[in-house]
Amino acid sequence: MEPFRANVTSFIAALRAAGASVTVSATYRPPQRAYLMHWSWMIVNIGIDPRTIPKMAGVNIRWDHVDAAGVYAAADSLAGAQGMVDGYDMQNLMTAPALNSRHTVGAAIDMSISWVDTLPVKDAGGNTENITSQPRNGMNVRLAAIGASYGVIKYNGSGTDRPHWSDTGR
Repeated sequence: MEPFRANVTSFIAALRAAGASVTVSATYRPPQRAYLMHWSWMIVNIGIDPRTIPKMAGVNIRWDHVDAAGVYAAADSLAGAQGMVDGYDMQNLMTAPALNSRHTVGAAIDMSISWVDTLPVKDAGGNTENITSQPRNGMNVRLAAIGASYGVIKYNGSGTDRPHWSDTGR
């Protein structure tokens, strides 16, 4: 979604030119993937009963596994959800992936950012700021201000979503 895509491209270019390491882990997330990510995380981390998860059109999944006799198998259901959490690399995610988010409309990115010592990064106006404060990652307040100058806003909702940036901060 433009102009977010162009803004992110410029922000990442400025970060890399300054010597930062940037690893993108997610951008656009189709609603079907958001559904799978959300509910697998909820089963594993919150203990949601797989038998209560609403169906989604176009997604062929059975959350409530059964044994050979057709009886609900809680352990197998949990193991299946854990496999999905692991497959989506959400083991350390502290917040459930949203069913509807800026990712599902193409206006969000998850990225890990790090650097050593001072980061001499340019804002969108071309002014260089030397970031010397901690932490030296995407949670740095000064870095968030520079990202905002590009229209790339650090997550500002409740909970913790360390890698998340979007056009609104949500």
